[in-house]
Amino acid sequence: MKRLPFLLLPLLFLGCSGHRHEDKMIFRYNESAGIATLDPAFAKDQSIIWGCRQLYNGLIQLDTALQVQPCIAKRWSISPDGLDYTFILRGDVHFHNGRAVTAADFAYSFSRIVDPTVASPGAWIFSNVEHFTAIDDTTFTIHLREPFAPFLPMLGMVYCSVVPREEVERYGKDFRSHPCGTGPFRFQYWKEGVKLVLRKNTDYFERDEDGTPLPYLDAVAVTFIVDRHTVFLEFAKGNLDFMNSLDASYKDEILTLDGQLKEKYAGRIDMESTPYLNTEYLGFDMENANSILHDRRLRQAISCGFDRKKMMRFLRNNIGAPGLGGFIPRGLPGYSDCGYDYNPERAKRLLAEAGYPNGEGLPKFKLSTTANYLDLCKYIQQQLGLLGLDIQVDVNPPAALREQMAQGKSEWFRGSWVADYPDAENYLSLFYGPNRTPAGPNYTRYDNPQVTKLYSQARSCTNTEERIRLYQTIDSLVMTDAPVMVLYYDQILHFTHKNVHGLRSNAMNNLDLRYVRVVR
Repeated sequence: MKRLPFLLLPLLFLGCSGHRHEDKMIFRYNESAGIATLDPAFAKDQSIIWGCRQLYNGLIQLDTALQVQPCIAKRWSISPDGLDYTFILRGDVHFHNGRAVTAADFAYSFSRIVDPTVASPGAWIFSNVEHFTAIDDTTFTIHLREPFAPFLPMLGMVYCSVVPREEVERYGKDFRSHPCGTGPFRFQYWKEGVKLVLRKNTDYFERDEDGTPLPYLDAVAVTFIVDRHTVFLEFAKGNLDFMNSLDASYKDEILTLDGQLKEKYAGRIDMESTPYLNTEYLGFDMENANSILHDRRLRQAISCGFDRKKMMRFLRNNIGAPGLGGFIPRGLPGYSDCGYDYNPERAKRLLAEAGYPNGEGLPKFKLSTTANYLDLCKYIQQQLGLLGLDIQVDVNPPAALREQMAQGKSEWFRGSWVADYPDAENYLSLFYGPNRTPAGPNYTRYDNPQVTKLYSQARSCTNTEERIRLYQTIDSLVMTDAPVMVLYYDQILHFTHKNVHGLRSNAMNNLDLRYVRVVR
């Protein structure tokens, strides 16, 4: 019998039309942004994170409530001074190449992340680490330079996945397209920009509550259709099992203004909605003392000069919560109602106090954004125009805007911050004075000595209640100074067909396919 070329096997496995084979259970989703790599050392975007989540594991994992749970480490301990972390590993975990995982593999994997020749964007995770040590095959220790309370949940990031040294060295930079991990699915096939296929790892170490081996699925198939309206049509036709979030091109087709599924879809589609640890905001350049926006009263006037509730209803179909609190989003300990509600009278009073009654004497402001947020920025432009502010909305490609923000070349810009790990410290790092570098997250160049002092104190505070109180104090100080104006706290929307069961996620928008079943 003539052997089939390897590249044809995945296509036959999926069938000519991309649908599952009669006896296989396949989960299909689309990734419009594409996947740049399957090397966890470079998992900086959601598309990469989702792909790598299926292929790799780390020491710990976060559950649906964002609580730390065992993974390859079955237990751990932290020294009283908060500097030493000791992990005891399971002995039954194997890489996809068949070799057993040992503590030395974590020492290698973490050392690779901080290796400057690798240039991993996740190197910052271990900036506070003195050393990693593999005591024996199942004992791994991490020693920190100074206590850092959120360190344990940080280890749940995909950057911290374990990889086999021999496979990385075998493929070099091509490890990106020859991934080998320990995860619930194995790499099968990838034609970049067309299709990615992952197949069930039959040797996966985790089981469900009844002792049944995970995952249930036989395969995962990812397509890369760029046009989001086309993606929606493919989902509506049943050619995709899952769709994440909404796009302006079809949001009014599927949802009411109140964010509910329209009747025509409610009988065919399930929608899961949960808070997303993502704060959408407008930021001001605080370093330019010559800018008129350096006047705090003007920033405060802008912050209370537009109606966020109306914006969410008519432009976002109430998907998300209006940003009436601080920068720390809903769903994280530390959130508080310390922000700005719509108050045009207060805005007018602040403008007058700043010397610009009814906006008289103010120059034109330029608000930099991207095309995806043009409607929101035009709404703000219109609302603030009623107060006498003349705003020019400047649309930029996403990469160009990120570069402007990093280099401090944008006076007023739209930004967002998605949690890297579930701790409010991650959000407040945007206002820590020493982070005002091009590589740091303090894009507003905000520098308040009191905030910097309290932030340093909170980082090392091991008492949870005290740390949350510090977070709330910092957030309140920041919102009073108003280097940012919070627009809204985002919401996760997951759409599946009625035959898809067991999809799990959390407020970090994790895609957990271990428990998914698809009934055809």
